[in-house]
Amino acid sequence: MAVKVGRRSWGVRILAIVWVIVLAGCSGSAAISARPSQLVAVTSNDPKTFNCALVQELPTVGGFICEGLIFENGQGQIEPDLAESWTVSDDKRTVVFTLRSDLKWSDGHPLTAEDVVFSYRDVYLNPKLSVPAQDSFKIGPTGAFPTVRKLDDRRVEFKLPEPFAPFIRSTGGGGGAGAAILPAHKLRDAVNTLDSRGQSTFLATWGTDTDPTAVIVNGPYRIASYSPSQRVVFERNPFYWRKDAQGRSQPYIDRIVWQIVQSGDTALIQFRSGSVDLLGVGPASFSLLK
Repeated sequence: MAVKVGRRSWGVRILAIVWVIVLAGCSGSAAISARPSQLVAVTSNDPKTFNCALVQELPTVGGFICEGLIFENGQGQIEPDLAESWTVSDDKRTVVFTLRSDLKWSDGHPLTAEDVVFSYRDVYLNPKLSVPAQDSFKIGPTGAFPTVRKLDDRRVEFKLPEPFAPFIRSTGGGGGAGAAILPAHKLRDAVNTLDSRGQSTFLATWGTDTDPTAVIVNGPYRIASYSPSQRVVFERNPFYWRKDAQGRSQPYIDRIVWQIVQSGDTALIQFRSGSVDLLGVGPASFSLLK
């Protein structure tokens, strides 16, 4: 079982708990039929953006809706994500990622190497854009970027200016300032369009004022609705790639409700009443809940 833990954000930690619940011990049909259709978690603040490339503050929806080429598991080990494998040349300067077959976006559009090249060349490695993940790809004393090109629909080649050990780890894309793969068919025009100040409109694309159903994602969930200062509702992405050993599509749980509760005391009351399923337990509440 792989527990999906990306960068350290509350959204990602909650998603890790969700993955434990929905994946562990669910290999039999009886367990599947008994699964809950919804889990309710809490967070203390509203999300700042729905654009996975612009995430740099907590809380973040990224852990639910964004994936990159790789991810770090609960032990800090690198595992495949959208990329099923990768190879590194003998001189450590060429890395080729191979995507999983038949990947799709949440709107059913194919996810291919074109999306990977767009995400890196046009966004993360674009010196005209200032995105949080960009510094992770500056290599050597000059801060040179890798180059990226498409080899075919499933393979992407990165050329590094010099050997750079953190590179593969930097291609993760969960919560935090990760390098999530972005949908070229939805965001390319935004990158190439300038506003009245001469800045790319991408930097204002998919803010929290966007209709959440218009946000196209590749993670296990997509955003169904957002009510400021109240809740974010995530629904299962029907085109998500992951399946269990029996071939059943994951995630098993249909909806995650992210309840926005600023008061820790209020969140504790809601948890004890049963209206909240998941709660971070701190020292102050441990003795009461143990």
